[in-house]
Amino acid sequence: MQQLVQDLLKGNRRAAARLISQIENDDPGKREFLKEIFPHTGRAYVIGVTGAPGAGKSSLVDVLLQKMRADGLKVGVIGVDPTSPFSGGAILGDRIRMQEHALDKEVFIRSMGTRGSLGGLARATREAIQVLDALGKDVVLIETVGVGQSEVDIVKTADSTMVVLTPAGGDSVQTIKAGIMEIADIFVINKADLPGAERTATEINLMLDMKESEAWRPPVLSTVSVRNEGTEELWNSLKEHRIHLEESGRLMEIRRARVRRELTEQVEYLVKNRVWDQVKEQVRLDDLVENIVLRQKDPYSAAYEVLAEVNFFSEAGKEKG
Repeated sequence: MQQLVQDLLKGNRRAAARLISQIENDDPGKREFLKEIFPHTGRAYVIGVTGAPGAGKSSLVDVLLQKMRADGLKVGVIGVDPTSPFSGGAILGDRIRMQEHALDKEVFIRSMGTRGSLGGLARATREAIQVLDALGKDVVLIETVGVGQSEVDIVKTADSTMVVLTPAGGDSVQTIKAGIMEIADIFVINKADLPGAERTATEINLMLDMKESEAWRPPVLSTVSVRNEGTEELWNSLKEHRIHLEESGRLMEIRRARVRRELTEQVEYLVKNRVWDQVKEQVRLDDLVENIVLRQKDPYSAAYEVLAEVNFFSEAGKEKG
């Protein structure tokens, strides 16, 4: 494991791939290597790409990769694909779509399955970003599963978030109402050569006009990614948003809030796992479930009873009655 970490810090892509696999498999040793690489993270800029299925997110990511490499940036890409609830497998198509970058040593592309995680992001995505950060990537692109309003999870992970829409995306009013519209730093109407592109742009701008004035107004851009149209403006807007965040101090605010959230989630994860490990050993859950079903006990009292049984509460704080 120590050798893998050393190889990672030297820019070894194979080491990065193996460490991300260990993260996905929840390897017992991942905590140690994440602790080792953490001091070498915090430099990569994270861009989230989200939107409905079929909006052309992967095509846009492919084009953005070209722009970033032309600027001399080292890039990591994590494509989060849906996992089948039946087979447990995932489509994992991003590496197929981006084969032209496969031989570029400064590009690392990895597909990950959601494995039941909601919000369009795999549970291991955040830790995989740290691996790519430690690998020396300047930018990490996250392409999320297109699953509608639950996509808002991306805003908890990315520094800049672009929402990709299409003119033929269904009821435009419903689209604008969706929570996903609240998280965009940049709106992209892809496949803008289709009918209705101008109308979609107008509706989004009207929605933005109704919001309170903010320091950054999300631009509404039109692209045709398969013809590389409008993509230069998109890349420029992403760079402008980063400059805005850095100069205004918002970038540090965003990252500070992210660290607080990660710390809270990690504490909750450790506490939950420890409690349930003890519960499985000491508490007969089936009996409690049966009592609740027969209305002999309410679930709230039963929950406190479970926690008291495993000494979760201190003596002074134990529930009485």
